[in-house]
Amino acid sequence: MIRRVLSTGASVMANKKIELYYDIVSPYTWFAFEVLMRYKKHWDVDIHLKPILLGGITKATGNTPPLLVPNKALYMSKDLIRSAAYFNVPLNLVENAYELIMVKGSILPCRFLTAIDLLYPDHLEGVSRALWMEVWNKDEDFTAPEVLARAGQTAGLTEKQLTNVQQHMTQQITKDRLRTYTDEAILHGAFGSPTIVAHTGGEPMLFFGSDRFPVLAQEIGEKWLGPQPDAPHPKL
Repeated sequence: MIRRVLSTGASVMANKKIELYYDIVSPYTWFAFEVLMRYKKHWDVDIHLKPILLGGITKATGNTPPLLVPNKALYMSKDLIRSAAYFNVPLNLVENAYELIMVKGSILPCRFLTAIDLLYPDHLEGVSRALWMEVWNKDEDFTAPEVLARAGQTAGLTEKQLTNVQQHMTQQITKDRLRTYTDEAILHGAFGSPTIVAHTGGEPMLFFGSDRFPVLAQEIGEKWLGPQPDAPHPKL
């Protein structure tokens, strides 16, 4: 266990924290999200979910969306299916990924999640998962109000709570929170989603993608048990 020694000679346990900066437009981020949620009861660490706008990070860092790189797009169409099997996440390929990512964009679902983070943070995990199911399992339009509402209902939000969230989506406080988290991720060095930032008492450590968990576990002093730590025979 990591300890921080005070100048008086006393020691206290250093709080370990992981921040997941994520946009549900990213399918690989779904894998990372589910793994972190599975490890909440296995790792002695606080996990904080922080919705960000991937388009804002891409623009600010000059990154190129994967779909605009032909070989990368072709690779992803195959890798996503085998990765979904490895992580045990029910992902399906969407019919028109270009329209989803490059045309529709994720600003509305990002504001939806941000409003939930502000108003009903205990539902953020459930709504995030439900939205990933809508878009990356059912190939639904995650910019449609009825799809956002259905995800909220799936996660247990009441009609009154959903109305509050929908009203909050257009308020400045929600836009500012989304921008703050996006800028925060960029300051940490983010260039895409998922961006994972670990804090153990020293300098924050950034990890990108859904395949860095063995290294993350090593750096935070926790044990990696594979993508399904509760499975009878975890895949390491």
